[in-house]
Amino acid sequence: MADQIDVAIVGGGAAGIAAARHLASLGRSVLIIEALSRLGGRAHSVQLGGMTLDFGCGWLHSGERNPLAALAGANGWTIDRSDAAWGDQLHDLHITAAAQRDAWQAYEGFVHALATNAPQSDRASDAIPGGDRWRPFIDGLSSFINGVETDGLSARDFTSYDAAASDNNWRLPGGYGAFITSLGAGLPIALDTRVTAITEDNGVRLDTNRGTLRASAAIVTLSTTVLAQGAIRFAPSADDQLHAAAQLPLGLANKLFLKMADPDAVPPESHLLGRFDQAGTGSYYLRPLGRPIVECFVGGAEARRLEDEDATAFAIEELGGLLGADFAKALSPLAVTRWGKEPTILGSYSHALPGQADARKVLARPVSDHLIFAGEACSPQDFSTAHGAWDSGIAAARWIDRMLPP
Repeated sequence: MADQIDVAIVGGGAAGIAAARHLASLGRSVLIIEALSRLGGRAHSVQLGGMTLDFGCGWLHSGERNPLAALAGANGWTIDRSDAAWGDQLHDLHITAAAQRDAWQAYEGFVHALATNAPQSDRASDAIPGGDRWRPFIDGLSSFINGVETDGLSARDFTSYDAAASDNNWRLPGGYGAFITSLGAGLPIALDTRVTAITEDNGVRLDTNRGTLRASAAIVTLSTTVLAQGAIRFAPSADDQLHAAAQLPLGLANKLFLKMADPDAVPPESHLLGRFDQAGTGSYYLRPLGRPIVECFVGGAEARRLEDEDATAFAIEELGGLLGADFAKALSPLAVTRWGKEPTILGSYSHALPGQADARKVLARPVSDHLIFAGEACSPQDFSTAHGAWDSGIAAARWIDRMLPP
């Protein structure tokens, strides 16, 4: 590693790449320090069965204002702008159309209540009437959207995201993770390198498993859960920011990919929810982008349980109950993600605990003239997204550049 650089960037996900690109464009010397053997962090595309599959983020949320959508288009990446099928239940399987309308109306009522009459507790679940038959459905949706059920979710934090989000959710057939990684091409990178301590001493000193590095400043983009568990020692302390990180833990959402022997068994771009009457269920995207696969999504407590069990068997059993035993028998496993087991990440995306929505501002606040945090958890309204991480990385880079001498 270089002996002295302008800015060390800890973490090579979307935030770290964005910060490095911005600073490099200003003529600053940078180094991305990444504990994994690859760039991208929670943006990770894998080639399997002749297809590009996104193990992490896969949707350009709020596409019309998403800076990564604009950047992908400018760089020649194909963007699929077709409507997502999430709200549909193929053939109304195992639930009537009327019951589905009731379920979705209950969810919309819940979201409206959070925005207009949020509970004093700031606990999202307190906005659901006692005994509401659709509570499991709402909790299931929250587990997919937030990585956690409503009892662990700040109403105010969720509303900040929901109010800013649009229904324009687009995809990159070439892989969202592949695109994010491509944006790091040409940047100085140290892979398989873990930072264990950052000490401010006439700039910053970073202790790593591969030696010591000195820089004028540092941007830290590690996940909130990793930060809260003390992966890096800071001197002087960054106690306020680390406490804030603990109030913004990563929820969990995992994916399973199943190969279909007979793709024509279901129409492309269709969807099924495993159950409407329990939170612990799967969301099944059938033949996404016309591919011969089922992309299964599980979140929250069920995702954590399945990290220690046979997630593939769970998904195939639910699909068999919906589409029949013959359909289930024709499925074969391709891959299962376990983001909660990845020690350098420990989850999927952040949510604020009840009463802790302001922790995002604290985490994003500079520690000193030489140190600042970035990442999706620092975004006031686009947390849990790659573009929220991207924007936070650029904001941190701009601040650091102003602090450094010309």
